[in-house]
Amino acid sequence: MADNIEEAVANAIEDAPPRNFRETVDLAINLRDLDLNDPSNRVDESVVLPSGTGQETNIVVFAEGETAVRAEDVADDVLGGDDLEDLGDDDDAAKDLADETDFFIAEASLMQDIGRYLGTVLGPRGKMPTPLQPDDDVVETVNRMKNTVQLRSRDRRTFHTRVGAEDMSAEEIASNIDVIVRRLHANLEKGPLNIDSIYVKTTMGPSEEVA
Repeated sequence: MADNIEEAVANAIEDAPPRNFRETVDLAINLRDLDLNDPSNRVDESVVLPSGTGQETNIVVFAEGETAVRAEDVADDVLGGDDLEDLGDDDDAAKDLADETDFFIAEASLMQDIGRYLGTVLGPRGKMPTPLQPDDDVVETVNRMKNTVQLRSRDRRTFHTRVGAEDMSAEEIASNIDVIVRRLHANLEKGPLNIDSIYVKTTMGPSEEVA
């Protein structure tokens, strides 16, 4: 096992064969001693990475009026109430949108309609929007979400999450991993005892154990 997370990250990046594309750096987390058939034991967390994800994060905002105008500067797409109805009538378009989008944000006043028109598409994918309250700053929320990853185990003992890209420094990626590990330790029923092992690897490279 590596002496520390940073060393493991450096080894994983160094040992990865050169590729003709920019690889992501991913974390594989193996859980133990948890009944994952019980939804309350599953991991389902949004974590803001201090060094960012190193990747483009696709964010769509459902909003009207001034919030929609402000969101246009920072979001990949801004959709209003009429768009929601259209998507509700076009299942394929709704599925494509859900698959292409990392995170949805929506004005709280639109959440009911989103549930009605898109709930069956977004719900199973774990992509129901983050509600934007009237006092929330949409620009700030979008920028925060750009640095956010989802930790989601569903009913599997092993799950993966993105922690950076190969051209980020080992120190930056290690700080991202540290935040994720701390969150898991804090929220799992038995903390560190529920983690069997954690590995870091580039998309196509060998894995290095970090915990």
